Amino acid sequence: MFEYKQVMVARTDLLMSPGKLAVQVAHASLSAAEICKDERPEWFENWREERQKKVVVEVSSEDDLEDLKKKAERTDLPYKLVTDAGLTELEPGTATVLGVGPGPNEEVDEVTGHLPLYEG
Repeated sequence: MFEYKQVMVARTDLLMSPGKLAVQVAHASLSAAEICKDERPEWFENWREERQKKVVVEVSSEDDLEDLKKKAERTDLPYKLVTDAGLTELEPGTATVLGVGPGPNEEVDEVTGHLPLYEG
């Protein structure tokens, strides 16, 4: 059983293409993992050894994403809000995905556990 995970929260209202979504999720995952490696190295190593469990969930607005970012800020979890550079589909500075964790499942679930899996 996995005890650590990372969750990426993606906005569905942006109607990103599958490729754009994949890149934004990758940015969130890598950036939050790097923060974790610096700030909580024991969590990072445990997550890495457990095969790096990742989950993608969805929200339907920027406000929802910002609310989750504020919730993550109040925890000890690493997180990263990704904003787009605006080179392809989106306006520069558009908030797209929030990466939460890696961290203990229970703590990550306190921020994201109520959200549905991403279906687009």
